[in-house]
Amino acid sequence: VFVNPQKAECSFINGTEKVRFVERLIYNRLQYVMFDSDVGHYVGFTPHGEKNAKRLNSDPALLEYKRTQVDRYCRHNYEGSHQYLPVRR
Repeated sequence: VFVNPQKAECSFINGTEKVRFVERLIYNRLQYVMFDSDVGHYVGFTPHGEKNAKRLNSDPALLEYKRTQVDRYCRHNYEGSHQYLPVRR
């Protein structure tokens, strides 16, 4: 059985002052591509992942969409859920 999950997460520092969006593409329990909003493009971790990262990075519309996920996905969801999130110190 092969599994191909996609995981997205948001990291918040000082509320919404510094927000980071990370999307991980995983195949068979091995992360092969990652998008990090701080970097601004996809990064490959395997030979197959590097090929996919190059293909994904060649689409400017997709990159712009992923960069705006910080506002559209993270900050939007923070407003309704920040009282339930644990505080890390």
